[in-house]
Amino acid sequence: MTCVLIAPFSAVEETVHRFRPSHLLTLMVEPFVPTPESIRPECHLRISVHDVIEPANGIVCPEHGHISDVLSFARSWDKSSPFLVHCWAGISRSTAAAFIVLCDLHGAGHERRIAGALRFHAPYAQPNRLMVKHADQLLARQGRMIEAIESMRPALPAWEGQVVQLPVVLEEP
Repeated sequence: MTCVLIAPFSAVEETVHRFRPSHLLTLMVEPFVPTPESIRPECHLRISVHDVIEPANGIVCPEHGHISDVLSFARSWDKSSPFLVHCWAGISRSTAAAFIVLCDLHGAGHERRIAGALRFHAPYAQPNRLMVKHADQLLARQGRMIEAIESMRPALPAWEGQVVQLPVVLEEP
């Protein structure tokens, strides 16, 4: 079964080697992340945003256009190999993107189940709420994505996440 992988920047090389993803989504401003040899250049999307929820001087805030690009990119994934998403720590931007990708893939009505799966597999996940808000609007979820993230039990403290495998097929509750 294929999956969406979430990783911190420090684990990208090892994760690519171990899982052989077909797609790589990078959500960082710095440093520049080169495309691994095993991934076609058109299957690596770099979104340069900071992990923030409101604008500030010198900060790149996630915007609708960034999330629209994430959705378009994820829709090009054929699900035959894993989809890897990473940010610096693997806790906020990358968990938000994985949640967004899975919400789009499964359609409306599965937001809470996906948030529950995210919390189960990544107990430290703190999805970037601005990214989720933009996705909720773009996918016309009428607040259900935000509500699902807010309904998650509190995150465990962590400086850096682990490599997480979120199954594409959701288990029945």
